[in-house]
Amino acid sequence: MNREYHRWYSERLRRDMELLIFGHSGEPVLLLPTSKGRFFQAEDFGLIGAIADRVQSGRYIVVCPDSVDEESWFNTAIHPHERVVRHQQWEDYLLHEVVPLLKSRGTGGRLTLAGCSFGGFHSYNIGLRHPHVFRRLLSMGGKFETDEFLDGHHDSDVYFHSCTEWLPNLTDPAQLSALQRVEMVLAVGEHDFCRPSNEHLSNLLWKKDIGNHLAVWQGGTHDWPVWRQMIQQYLPW
Repeated sequence: MNREYHRWYSERLRRDMELLIFGHSGEPVLLLPTSKGRFFQAEDFGLIGAIADRVQSGRYIVVCPDSVDEESWFNTAIHPHERVVRHQQWEDYLLHEVVPLLKSRGTGGRLTLAGCSFGGFHSYNIGLRHPHVFRRLLSMGGKFETDEFLDGHHDSDVYFHSCTEWLPNLTDPAQLSALQRVEMVLAVGEHDFCRPSNEHLSNLLWKKDIGNHLAVWQGGTHDWPVWRQMIQQYLPW
């Protein structure tokens, strides 16, 4: 399987950023790490191995970027507003630096944004805001509320980075229409502490006539063995 390491200085983040590319062609997948995760996490914990056959065959090309969670959502040394600002800079980095690279290497098809745990949060936080970019969203064990990261602070930036807040108030026909064309999967273990959050988001989406597949895995917990099985099922041949 083709494996490439890339590193460059991001003007948006004002520091070097690293990523891995797996595969040589295929439908593009942007696979985000869990909380504070690094670009090599998906490989280390077996997610890439779980789909290695379809990556090697050219079904998918997968990019695994670095996160800046320690500088944003988990950075209690700065004001909560600045945490969200730093996250937005990372989102801009993904949209304007990583996505163009991924698309240039892929061979067409829908762009999937995927992740486990906090990567699942990122997938929907970013993906729902940009339905013209990401045409498929896959969260495995994600949790979508932001309150616990922001010390009670709330402002307009916080609002628009918490999908369970802004989604119920969405009325723009163009945005709704775009979201209704995105394939959405919310996969979560039966015993995962994130299950209520997935059920809540699924319900909010259906109230806006936004179709989604809520998959509660029998006996599943919040752990890598479950997510390896999920990614095999939801990135099929």
